[in-house]
Amino acid sequence: MTEMVFGATPARAGDPILPRWWRTLDKWSLACVLGLFSIGLLLGLAASVPLAEKNDLPRFYYVERQAIFGGLALLVMLVISMMSPRQVRRIGVIGFVGAFVLILALPFIGTDFGKGATRWLSLGFVSIQPSEFLKPAFVALCAWFMAASQEVGGPPGKIYSFLAAFIVVLLLALQPDFGQASLVLFAWLVMYFVAGAPMVLLLGVAGLATMGGFFAYGASEHFARRINGFLSPDVDPRTQIGYATKAIQDGGFFGVGVGEGSVKWSLPDAHTDFIIAVAAEEYGTIMVLAIIALYCTIVVRSLLRMLKERDPFARIAGTGLACAFGVQALINMGVAVRLLPAKGMTLPFVSYGGSSVIASGIAMGMLLALTRTRPQGEFAEILRRSH
Repeated sequence: MTEMVFGATPARAGDPILPRWWRTLDKWSLACVLGLFSIGLLLGLAASVPLAEKNDLPRFYYVERQAIFGGLALLVMLVISMMSPRQVRRIGVIGFVGAFVLILALPFIGTDFGKGATRWLSLGFVSIQPSEFLKPAFVALCAWFMAASQEVGGPPGKIYSFLAAFIVVLLLALQPDFGQASLVLFAWLVMYFVAGAPMVLLLGVAGLATMGGFFAYGASEHFARRINGFLSPDVDPRTQIGYATKAIQDGGFFGVGVGEGSVKWSLPDAHTDFIIAVAAEEYGTIMVLAIIALYCTIVVRSLLRMLKERDPFARIAGTGLACAFGVQALINMGVAVRLLPAKGMTLPFVSYGGSSVIASGIAMGMLLALTRTRPQGEFAEILRRSH
């Protein structure tokens, strides 16, 4: 508890790996992740039962699967959090290649599960969404490019990162998966800004993204339908947004009571994209505020740690991972309260989904590894080494 209050202690040479890992770890962020996962299981006990009954499965079938996926995600997170920034970079680059190949294969062997977007690879007993794994790997790859460009005589890494971002966003938009494409583009813009990009260039990229949105609106019926539904002044009470809005209103501050909510019987995606509506209805605004506080704690603590980081890769990658994590949560909750158009994006560690929770574990493991307390050295010494 003392270390959680006063901060972690830098690693000492010769320490065994586990004591060194525990001493340097951001324990508040780890505690918040465990809290989010516990809340996800609690909400899953209510939100996934109707789906299990509809599919003639045991009542807690999806909760048990979420516990298995979550346990694997936490294990992966802890293992990755013990790695050095160089090891994080390596697994990020390897992971990007693997996820990128799977995304290229989606048009040929992928499935849409009747949702109008080919985003999944079905293996029979489990399905994989490659774009979920691509996000943390993409951040690590682009951070490596951008950090390399800052070295004397280094490669044009910023240009490489722009090409990678352009290709990935294009492939995701073609699925179509505009939510993940927007998140990837946002993460790249944040990292590019941290790496020292001129504001004019960032505004230019944002303008191109806006033009791309207008093009997608005219070319994609799937995209246009969601935008039209968001812009409509009237909410159809029979749509998912309509059910979610009513559930949040009915929940009030303290909720209708555990197990007493009705939205889970109406919302097809109550256990995934709209799980925050279940939380708001049964546990009230107080539960939603607690969830928001957990996400904010992780993001703010990570960004504060990055202010002190002198390793360019760790600083850029850590900022990108933290911002992408927080914005994904913001988008999910924003859709549920109709502040944003429907995106089909999960709530990290809370929503049901094997790919989502395991990919979140990978991303958070990378973030915990990059925010561990490490000796930064004297600034003058770092400058001498760079020259």
